[in-house]
Amino acid sequence: MNTSAAHSSFTRSTSARAQAVGWLSKHNVCIVTLAGVALCAIHGAAKADALDTPAFTGPLAPNPDPTSVDGGPLGPVYLTAQLTAIGLVQSHAVPAPGTGNGGSLGDLSNAQVQLQTTEGLVQFYLQGGAYSLPSLGSTYLRAEKAPDELFGVLPIAYATLAPTPEISFQVGALPTLIGAEYTFTFQNMNIERGLLWNQEPAVSKGMQLNFTRGPITAAVSYNDGFYSDHYNWISGLLAYELNDSNAISIVGGGNFSSTAQSSFVAPLAQNNSSLYNIIYTYSSDKFTVSPYVQYTHVKEDTAIGIDRGAHTLGGAVLGSYNVTEEFAVAARAEYVKASGGGCGTDVDCEPTVLLYGPDSSAWSLTVTPSYQKGVFFARAEVSFVRISSLTAGFGFGDNLDHRDQVRGLIETGVLF
Repeated sequence: MNTSAAHSSFTRSTSARAQAVGWLSKHNVCIVTLAGVALCAIHGAAKADALDTPAFTGPLAPNPDPTSVDGGPLGPVYLTAQLTAIGLVQSHAVPAPGTGNGGSLGDLSNAQVQLQTTEGLVQFYLQGGAYSLPSLGSTYLRAEKAPDELFGVLPIAYATLAPTPEISFQVGALPTLIGAEYTFTFQNMNIERGLLWNQEPAVSKGMQLNFTRGPITAAVSYNDGFYSDHYNWISGLLAYELNDSNAISIVGGGNFSSTAQSSFVAPLAQNNSSLYNIIYTYSSDKFTVSPYVQYTHVKEDTAIGIDRGAHTLGGAVLGSYNVTEEFAVAARAEYVKASGGGCGTDVDCEPTVLLYGPDSSAWSLTVTPSYQKGVFFARAEVSFVRISSLTAGFGFGDNLDHRDQVRGLIETGVLF
């Protein structure tokens, strides 16, 4: 999901308490329903092994003993949840009209519940609640606003038809196949997602066919790209496990017809783009490293308002090291370059912005030490973003002219 341009127009407009009350009032039916189901599930519940969904890249680990109840013909119904809080301080905050995105804040990062089944011909997965999606170089969107502007209070929800252990078919709101980082904070090595993630879709609605046999995993999806409600995207993934420690994935996706709609969650240029990844992962008991490269391309299409074509090329290395069973350190380094999109002297042209203006580039460093004991965790993070090549008016700070931003974050909570 690209947020580098869109995030700068959103911050809190009233007190945090007033916004929270408004958000809870608007979505109370969904929250009460989820809470009721969760309480029913906990009552008389059994325990099970850790679940594969939602996925964790580490070093944080899911609850190894999730709650389950007998779902009759559906088999066991599993309950998991996350309740986490975040604190952030930053330099050169990007202002928003009438409010600003100040130098410090505190917020919920997750108050989510998952219900799912994992057996039988017909299965389901539901994930709902509040969340925020902090990402590098982008204005922070608070948890009381994020569901309204992004994926709603039920961001992930799908049904699965699994006729064989090797083949499954899914329909609903699904995590994207694209990229090396997941959507929500608790799923990733770092608290914030990176600059490359800002160019990718996060959740797409549609249908997906999956195939797994031995070391090979393949998937193809027909979907709405950046959550646009226009079903004109095809995404695909092919992964191969070389051995127990090494794997490589080739991923791609893009639109096959134009979409004139533009919104916070589906910016015009990104929603009319194509993206490609090559991702390598090495994993051992103590060490995980995952370098990947990404290419994105947007074609000129003046009929829908894209006056100039543009593309990005970037790379990142993500890694984590388990110092002890409870303490780990994760890090990420990345660089991305945007090319094209400029208008020159054409005053009637609208530039195509994929990063920090046409022909801009940026790099980042992030370090995230973490501690986890059972279901409780706490972690800190320091990140630095540097715009190597800046287009005037697309930088950081009150006047959008600063080239760098430093952030310090803490996140803590429980992973039920």
